[in-house]
Amino acid sequence: MTQLKQAPDQPLANLLLGIDVGTYSSKGVLTDLAGNVLKSHVIAHGVSFPQTGYAEQDADAVWWSDVSQIIKTLLSGDYSGDDVAGVALSAIGPCLLPLDESGKPLRPGILYGVDTRAHAEIDLLNAEIGEDVIFEHSLMALTSQAVGSKIRWLRDHEPEVWAKTATLTTASSYLAFRLTGKHVMNRHEASHYMPLYDPPTRNWTGKYAAPVLGDKGLEVLPQVGWSDELAGHVTEEAAALTGLKVGTPVAVGAVDALSEAISVGVVQPGDLMVMYGSTTFFILVEETPAPDPRVWTVGGAFAGQFNLAAGMSTTGSLTRWFADELSRDLSEKDAYDELFAAAEGVPAGANGLLMLPYFSGERTPLNNPHARGVVAGLSLSSTREDMFRAVLEGVGYGIRHNIETFREMGTQVRRIVAVGGGAKTPTWLQIVSDIVGAAQEVPALTIGASYGNAFLAGLVSGRLHRDDLKTWVKADRLIQPDQSKRALYDKNFELFKQLYTQTKEIVHQLS
Repeated sequence: MTQLKQAPDQPLANLLLGIDVGTYSSKGVLTDLAGNVLKSHVIAHGVSFPQTGYAEQDADAVWWSDVSQIIKTLLSGDYSGDDVAGVALSAIGPCLLPLDESGKPLRPGILYGVDTRAHAEIDLLNAEIGEDVIFEHSLMALTSQAVGSKIRWLRDHEPEVWAKTATLTTASSYLAFRLTGKHVMNRHEASHYMPLYDPPTRNWTGKYAAPVLGDKGLEVLPQVGWSDELAGHVTEEAAALTGLKVGTPVAVGAVDALSEAISVGVVQPGDLMVMYGSTTFFILVEETPAPDPRVWTVGGAFAGQFNLAAGMSTTGSLTRWFADELSRDLSEKDAYDELFAAAEGVPAGANGLLMLPYFSGERTPLNNPHARGVVAGLSLSSTREDMFRAVLEGVGYGIRHNIETFREMGTQVRRIVAVGGGAKTPTWLQIVSDIVGAAQEVPALTIGASYGNAFLAGLVSGRLHRDDLKTWVKADRLIQPDQSKRALYDKNFELFKQLYTQTKEIVHQLS
């Protein structure tokens, strides 16, 4: 495969366009070269859950529709495509989207680790290749986050789709394809297409491809590149649909969490991003890989980097469920404000309630798609406010479980940066810092992955350099743990882990 090159400097255009497609919404920002946000736009969308364990989105009706509408909105009024020096996109991932020979989607995209349909295929591939062999080769174990097992599921369960499949891609790569006509995937997401990716060479390998791809070869996979490299240039067709200028450089881009990490300056070894979104996602920057089957060892954003990544299955989606199902008497506009305000008045420990937040299985460090939510300690005196506090604390215990896993592996966590929608809620941040026993840095701007993508757009267009990130990102405040709550939360964290162990077999049978 040819080496990707940076785009030449384009001195006449001084604005940068970054777009992120998330689980429940898409956001775009237009910035200047100093990182000032000139305009932004958000579009909400839904997720399809056809049956238990399945999570899907339509690539054109959701992903591309949002992106094209956002670009047209941002380039209306005072700005035009002539002003844009570069574009970068990110999206939920790693996903699986099969395309036909013309590049059209053959089915809805199969989402990242919240889609747990391929648990049987995980067992098949572990049996056919060897569980230890896969871990040694891919630097991580097959879990619901892995795409290789979902490819095998597609091949076995939808043979008519498989027969027409010419390209297997992910959400961010599909969006870059719609703009450029080129199939390129970032190395972070390619790492999850295991066992088709070889971490030492940072490229595809056919060594264990047959059990996954069957009669198809590696040509069905996009070219791989680093997030700040050039995927291609805006085509005439894409320009007509969006208002962008033909020839505008488009970056390879990233998975949403990686762009979010860039947006808050998590780029140095020892930096840990905790992203409070629909799920919680963790990215710990490393100089050298430290594989462990409980988490994911993946490619980083920039050349030569590795990340330790981890993810919980339900965070914001759990508070959304609580508001939708248990708080219908509250107005939709004020429900979250009222729930968080009430939870702040509940003492630490939620008046004796303890919740396992595994409402959609759990990713790291359990890697158990059959895990389910459990509430323990209910009594006739328990209130809705107690239960919501237990939800927030349950997520906090899950975050601590992941951070302690990193530390057990011998890795250095020098700085924790909190981002995402949940990071805008001081009550939740304080609960998590108290449970984890560590400070969390909150950036002045927590716009999200779209802002990190604007920075990537500056790199791919040649208008910015990596050191410019220091002027883009500034800290706002530091959430310090309340040490008076340490003993209670230490005890409850041990109970949290015991509650999972002692109820695991029961919920497996129920699920």
